[in-house]
Amino acid sequence: MPMNNRLLRPTTGLDPDAAKYLAAVEAADGEPLEPAVRTAINAFFRGLKATPGLFDAIKASCILCGARTITGALVPLAGDAPSPEGGWASGDYSRTAGLTGDGNALYLDSNRSGDADPKNDNHVCAYVTASASANSAVMGNGNSLDGLTQVIEDINNTSFFFRNNSSASGSAFSPGTGLVGCTRSNASNVSAIGNGSSGTLTIPSAADDASNINIFARRNSNLPQLHWDGTAAFYSIGTDIGAAGLTALDTAVTNLITAIGEAL
Repeated sequence: MPMNNRLLRPTTGLDPDAAKYLAAVEAADGEPLEPAVRTAINAFFRGLKATPGLFDAIKASCILCGARTITGALVPLAGDAPSPEGGWASGDYSRTAGLTGDGNALYLDSNRSGDADPKNDNHVCAYVTASASANSAVMGNGNSLDGLTQVIEDINNTSFFFRNNSSASGSAFSPGTGLVGCTRSNASNVSAIGNGSSGTLTIPSAADDASNINIFARRNSNLPQLHWDGTAAFYSIGTDIGAAGLTALDTAVTNLITAIGEAL
């Protein structure tokens, strides 16, 4: 019996979700990505899936680097595409470092509400490649309401508000590069990461704020505030990923950025 010709075709070795993402990015860019960039992104997807539950917990996310254009960079890895606000231009984008805010008008509306994930089962994080020059919000929503969620970069440390108007911060989370954010699996505390350090912070969950979560600013009464002028290469919003998930995500994005930098 002759061999089925389909068995003779070479396989791409692409993770199925990575293949869909790459096709969407290349369609948005209008041309293919370099093979080495494709390989880096494929390895990133596989890296996320190597930690049980991590990939599935990501509900709204973008890889803000690698693509040839801003349009391609805003293709979502998961969830709805963000809305770019404030007049982003090509000069605000680096294929190897990500998007850089202006501290004035630029921000992304994630199009995911702050109450889309359960009050005690959620995470928010961004991967910082350059810190801001002044106190500002890497991402978040709300201002004075009990349900607000924010990651604030200030002069001495990073402050985390997570489903509560009271924050927790510490010198261990001083502004720096790498993954910054937190994840919650209970009503009493959160696991946080920033500037290469991680730990547990006491932040009780009080409520949910239904406004959309912004990146490069916080959202308050449907208006952006505290615009951030740092640079981010990735963001993620979703359900709890645990302390191990934060570390794994930090490693995965670091490896992705390193590989893209080597490719370009």
